[in-house]
Amino acid sequence: MSRALPLSPPTTPGTPITPGTPSGAPASSPAGPRSPLGALLVRVRGALPVLPVVAVVALLGLPIAPSGEGGASIADAMSGLLVVGCAVRLVRDRRRPLSPGAAAVLALPVIGIAVAAADAAGPGAGLTGLTRYLQIFVLVPAAVVLLVRDRRDLRLLAWAFVALALWQGTVGVHQYVTGTGASYQGEDVRAVGTFGPTDVMGMATVVAFGLVCAVALALGSGTARQRTPAVVCALALLPPLALSFSRGAWIATALACGAQLALAGLRRAVKVGAVVAAVAVILVGGLGVGTEMLQQRLDSITQVTDAPDQSVVDRYTMWAAAVDMWRDHPLTGVGLKGFPDHRDGHASLALSSGSDIGGAGTAYSKQPLLSPHNMYLLVLSEQGLIGLLALAGNWLALLVCALRGLVRVRRAPPDGSAAAAGGGPARTATGLDCALIACGLLCWQLVDFVYADIGGPSTVLTGVCFGLVAWWALVDRVSPLSLASEAGVSPTRSAGPGASARPAASDAPDTPDAPDTPDAPDTPDAPTASDASAAPVSEAAAPPVSASAASPGSSPTPGSAKETPTR
Repeated sequence: MSRALPLSPPTTPGTPITPGTPSGAPASSPAGPRSPLGALLVRVRGALPVLPVVAVVALLGLPIAPSGEGGASIADAMSGLLVVGCAVRLVRDRRRPLSPGAAAVLALPVIGIAVAAADAAGPGAGLTGLTRYLQIFVLVPAAVVLLVRDRRDLRLLAWAFVALALWQGTVGVHQYVTGTGASYQGEDVRAVGTFGPTDVMGMATVVAFGLVCAVALALGSGTARQRTPAVVCALALLPPLALSFSRGAWIATALACGAQLALAGLRRAVKVGAVVAAVAVILVGGLGVGTEMLQQRLDSITQVTDAPDQSVVDRYTMWAAAVDMWRDHPLTGVGLKGFPDHRDGHASLALSSGSDIGGAGTAYSKQPLLSPHNMYLLVLSEQGLIGLLALAGNWLALLVCALRGLVRVRRAPPDGSAAAAGGGPARTATGLDCALIACGLLCWQLVDFVYADIGGPSTVLTGVCFGLVAWWALVDRVSPLSLASEAGVSPTRSAGPGASARPAASDAPDTPDAPDTPDAPDTPDAPTASDASAAPVSEAAAPPVSASAASPGSSPTPGSAKETPTR
């Protein structure tokens, strides 16, 4: 004789039914609000894997001892520890963190670097150049890719870039106001931050990175909590970038931010462009904001062919020398660190003996010209076509994958679409800020490489920058080369269990969860075969299923049809 299960108590309207609990049982009450200290500890503990990368960025804020010989800094030493730690982690975990395509893209520059190191003038120069190139273009980017777990980590590193830029910019503005900066046109007014006059591009690079990240966070965010401080930081970084007197950084920043505006949406680009143009006309044309030095520096951008200054003449001369070196050694170049040794044999008499440096706590001296100040020509002259094609292929692959990820994010349903369907405002697509960060940083770096190359204490930040771009282009679930795409996971949907170390909700950590609609309480999901096999439920604990609950869109109400007991 069969025994009927007891009837469940009637439910009241608005009482949610939690899956896995008997019907009618009230849902467990949410946990009480955490204290601010507890919430901070939770955030810090969640960001522990990426904190070493943050430490590399933060160490660039320390003062750099003035030295004309260059050498490794404390940030370079920290990046070495970062790489060693990631290698130990890979050996210990014995897992494949990247798809074969992503690993091939990251390792592509090794081909040209190894060939050029073998053709170096001596073992010391070859080993030094090999270490530096691998650090910036292979090892540090790979370590960042392995340590960044999700978009929340990428945003954290972007804010670290902004914080470092604000610190260096503050020091630079103070140097300009107090006349303690690097020497420029006979006055110690050039803002160089803590990098000193031997690395005049250091502060300009850091501030430009922070500005690009701030613009991306402002354009891609759908919440005022992130957008407002990002806009404020972007505006605060404009004066130190101007006072760096770096024409290459100005051009690269303008093009990168313009590209970010275009990628964020044509309508928004037109609005922001009109506002920026109006403000520039009012400040510069109407109020006369801007020193005479700054205006002369701006005018010199359009006079590089008609009336170039000595720095432009030196640059053109070294560019021509680099091309001549490549013609003599078209495939493999003159070898790593070989440009200074072959410079005098290929440069014309118009080349000066060096750059005049001084100020910012250092005495006047001549800095030798050891590179062509053009990354593409430096690689072409020292590594030949093999090295240039390998590096350019890596950068092109990152750019294509990053843009494809941005397109997929734009096509994905926007965050908060459910709230928008219920009458709330539509929000920005989830992950758009991360896509703009990656595309903006890569665009800035590729443009700046026309006017600069690697060298100096700030160069390690270039490796971190390429790591952020590589994570978005190769690892994020919208990437065509990610493991999620390899497994067939839809890029427009949240990744399944085990696809990420964090839930998909971390893609938009600053937006509040949409409230449950009050018209119908939640009903337990139908069990699947995998659920039944994983956690079988005894007959005595199984809740009864009413006819109203079985029909979609209905909800149990008091006084409804009597439930039929189940066996």
